[in-house]
Amino acid sequence: MGYLLQQLANAVPLAALYAALAFGYALAFGVTKRADITYGAMFAFAGQILLLFTDFAYNRLWLVLPASIAIGVLMSFVYSLGTGFWIGRSVMQPLVRRSPNTVIVAALGVTILLMETARLASDTRELWLSPFFNRTVVFWSDASFKVTLTYIQLINTALMCALIAIGGLVLRRSAWGRIWRAVTDDPFAAELCGVSASRVFLGAYVAAVFVATCCGILTTFYYGSMNFGAGLLFGLKVLMIAAAGGYSDPLRSAGGAAGIGFAETLWTAYGPFLWRDFVIFSLLVFLLVLSRRERAIP
Repeated sequence: MGYLLQQLANAVPLAALYAALAFGYALAFGVTKRADITYGAMFAFAGQILLLFTDFAYNRLWLVLPASIAIGVLMSFVYSLGTGFWIGRSVMQPLVRRSPNTVIVAALGVTILLMETARLASDTRELWLSPFFNRTVVFWSDASFKVTLTYIQLINTALMCALIAIGGLVLRRSAWGRIWRAVTDDPFAAELCGVSASRVFLGAYVAAVFVATCCGILTTFYYGSMNFGAGLLFGLKVLMIAAAGGYSDPLRSAGGAAGIGFAETLWTAYGPFLWRDFVIFSLLVFLLVLSRRERAIP
């Protein structure tokens, strides 16, 4: 019983991460209508920039660790949001208008560019953060077993859930959310009603990058590092887990992705680890086939 409770507790931070990533991905997918692995690359890029500037501030500027991390977080947001704005305006938006299917090819090229930029900037070194907030909180215990999570896991989970909740409120209650839904349904009709579909496209894309950046920073805080190949891996993984709840509604997409997080953790605990990704991706493909709708994508 204690082991099962511990695995369910371990699944909560992962489910929150998947849910937040899926929520942001659905924001961008609503305006692009095409698979885009660039989103996962931005997630990894944010963590790598955080590590790069934290290392620079700590080892070159001789700042204390909290100040170094603060500089790393600031520069991660600056670089990631700036890069996301450039990708959205100069790459994705023109391609969606003129040749939508090339978005998939362009996304792969941008992903490789971001991965190689981060690798070359750090001289192919694996940078690591010193652990912090790693004390445990006991939720349940008996004579032989304790169910625990660390402070950093709890903080990350709370922040990611807050990010989803705030984003959901903005989409449901604000004028921008109504305009976003109008553009995702029919951008041409929205243009006829006086809405600038181009601005909404760019705003949605940057908002998605903001979510990816927050998740990349928080994930790097927890794991302590971000691998150079994580961009391509998470790009493909987010593309699949976001489909579990459907791309049409970011909140539903987040809920489906959270379920995948629980399933992945329980399989890791009770099933063969080597088969985990195969089983999870097969489940996602099965769900995609069941939920497939014959709908023309403009």
